Amino acid sequence: MKKAFLIAAIALSLVSCGRPKAGHTRIEGLNAVITNAMSDSTGLEKLDRDIKTFMQRWWVKGMSLSVTRGDSLLYAKGYGWADEEKGELMGPGTVMRVASVSKLLTATGIMKLREEGRLALSDKVFGPDGILCDTAFTKAIKDRNYYKITVGHLLRHESGLTIRRGDPMFTTRDIMNIYHLDEAPDHHTLVKLMLSRPLGFEPGKSEEYSNFGYLLLSMIIEKVGGKPYEDWMQENILKPAGCLDMHLAYNYYEQKYPNEARYYMQDNDPPVAEYNNSADSVARCYGGNDIRALSGAGAWVCSTPELALFVASIDGDPGVEDIISSKSVHAMTAHSDNHKFAIGWNSVKPKEGWIRTGSFSGTNAIIIRFPDGECWVLVNNTHNWKGPRFSRSLKEFVVQCKKRYSDKMPRRDLFNY
Repeated sequence: MKKAFLIAAIALSLVSCGRPKAGHTRIEGLNAVITNAMSDSTGLEKLDRDIKTFMQRWWVKGMSLSVTRGDSLLYAKGYGWADEEKGELMGPGTVMRVASVSKLLTATGIMKLREEGRLALSDKVFGPDGILCDTAFTKAIKDRNYYKITVGHLLRHESGLTIRRGDPMFTTRDIMNIYHLDEAPDHHTLVKLMLSRPLGFEPGKSEEYSNFGYLLLSMIIEKVGGKPYEDWMQENILKPAGCLDMHLAYNYYEQKYPNEARYYMQDNDPPVAEYNNSADSVARCYGGNDIRALSGAGAWVCSTPELALFVASIDGDPGVEDIISSKSVHAMTAHSDNHKFAIGWNSVKPKEGWIRTGSFSGTNAIIIRFPDGECWVLVNNTHNWKGPRFSRSLKEFVVQCKKRYSDKMPRRDLFNY
């Protein structure tokens, strides 16, 4: 009921959103109506100061925070700059790249297809009986262990895919040079090339984090769903969750969405060669890697309130109607000592809660749904010299802020504002 009310109420605001940029979508849904002023609350001034101090310490240009409890949005606020050059402040409706947080969305899509009986986690991925049964893929395979990879292996990073020769999602220039390509490989070409390499271990026998594995899951969604990955996810996962303003990112600033933040590198970060082997040098966050090619492994842009709404839609709590079954929620969040990685989540430890992080050039994101059901979502638009290790600093900061300010959060629901 709450979600239906939210979507109906926000739809009324769309007529005043203005014309979208050519080729891009207009600002929709929750992001079109929510403002910083809605979270100006007495008693939380110290939280504002702590966030600003953290940003100054790590040279973060802009940051957005949303907090839910019992599937109600208590707090949603942006800090600093969304785009300093244009004088645009960060707001709760600003969307940003969320890197590997995208994997949580993709995993949810797979679980939905499983519920509909359109695939099983035990289904093979490659070979004549596999989901991705393209003959070009089958011909490329030299290591027969590829035929043992299942959908479940990909979800839990147990497929045998490794980065011994570099992460194929972040080494496009190397791949072009090695295989003498004139242009950056599309997904089909990349998969065909990678299948010629041996696996690092027999599927199911060990675990190694794989961005490429989640690209394969994106392609499985396309194949089984019968539509491009982004379209299928928006129609079957995001819109039913009430998340109307989530999209796959583009590579360059000129292609950004109307309410998307600018991304920043540290001042001493030098330009790098463009991912497609052009003669150009670019900022690492704008062309250093092919962000859009990451697809479901890391290409989504989202606001923190919509990310919080998405989590509320897959958490098993009754406040917001879930888009997946309780069986699927349990499968994604049940802790097991036999698995290092959960399905979609980084970890689901009983004492720490459910954690999902994401990080690459120009952005850092974290979701922590604590054991008491409170969820904190934090995303920023600035590269940090610590790289992926910065996620640990973000986690510590979020945990500290929850301890200090959880009991000071107002009792309300901005999802129903």
